[in-house]
Amino acid sequence: MDLTVIALFVLGLVLLVAGAEFLVRGAARLASRLGISPLVIGLTVVAFGTSAPELAVSVQAGLAGQSDIAVGNVVGSNIVNVLLILGISALIVPLVVSQQLVRIDVPLLIGASVLFLLMALDGHIGLFDGILLFAGIVGYILFALRQSRQESAAIEDEYAQEFGVGGDDAGKISGALPLQIALIVAGLAMLVLGSHWLVGGAVVFARHFGVSELIIGLTIVAIGTSLPELATSVVAALRGERDIAVGNVVGSGIFNILAIAGIAAVVTPGGLEVAPALTRFDIPVMIAAAFACLPVFARGHLIPRWQGALFIAFYVAYATYLVLDATGHAVLPAFSAAMLGFVLPLTAMTLMVVLVRQRASQ
Repeated sequence: MDLTVIALFVLGLVLLVAGAEFLVRGAARLASRLGISPLVIGLTVVAFGTSAPELAVSVQAGLAGQSDIAVGNVVGSNIVNVLLILGISALIVPLVVSQQLVRIDVPLLIGASVLFLLMALDGHIGLFDGILLFAGIVGYILFALRQSRQESAAIEDEYAQEFGVGGDDAGKISGALPLQIALIVAGLAMLVLGSHWLVGGAVVFARHFGVSELIIGLTIVAIGTSLPELATSVVAALRGERDIAVGNVVGSGIFNILAIAGIAAVVTPGGLEVAPALTRFDIPVMIAAAFACLPVFARGHLIPRWQGALFIAFYVAYATYLVLDATGHAVLPAFSAAMLGFVLPLTAMTLMVVLVRQRASQ
């Protein structure tokens, strides 16, 4: 394999992460300057900014005729976000979850995931589907703007501190407008270039090692484009921020399905083709991960370390299944039977018992 391909693939990942960082910083400060609520910034601007690599990769892959990478990136990124990133963040420090996430945002993530499955059952996400999904993200943003008017001053101060802006910094923000715009433009340019190199390298890898582009999209590309979410949530967990770590994961999941899949389906000629394996296994896993958030999040609005470790273990099991399936390993049937017949039902029962006991004690 040409070393240049490997170098460009790695450089593409670096550009994606750096570009997302520039975009998030510039957009967050610009939104604050325009008087947009800090909570809206956290759940929309930051979530969309950290999802920008997924958008760049999925659009680039769709235009290049690589629908497996485009769709696999969206599905794989959501699985990575919930199971791996949220798991790692909770393992670092137990995470406190806001009531709004439990009552509104997680149910929206579940609804969007189920809608995506229904659209994909015919093996195709077409133009109309893409428009409908994109309309959903527009509605979500408008809802978030409406909710922002009900924000308390305490929450506003908390988010203002996170982004380094606030009442005393109004003059600084006003003077930094050219820098904010420059950060956004530079971030977008790096995302476009990085996504081009990343998708190109992923396709070469898939062909060289005989691995399907779908597997590459669900694993390497999904993890690579989820690095901004990982960095944001881990740093937020280390700082003890209340909503950033969890809100970033949930908000990014909503954006991935509604905005990214929607835009990719609209701009890709003929829409996105959906592989049968996705509707049979991977999208249901994505939905199950979203559903798992409800009992976990509602448990006293706290995600303890043991549940974070449980999420990580499930992602390892999921990745193991993908590897075994891609290589046609003889142990795959036994592994699948154990997961479907014992581990998953037992875990679901455990989470539901925890939720019922929590509700009974309130």
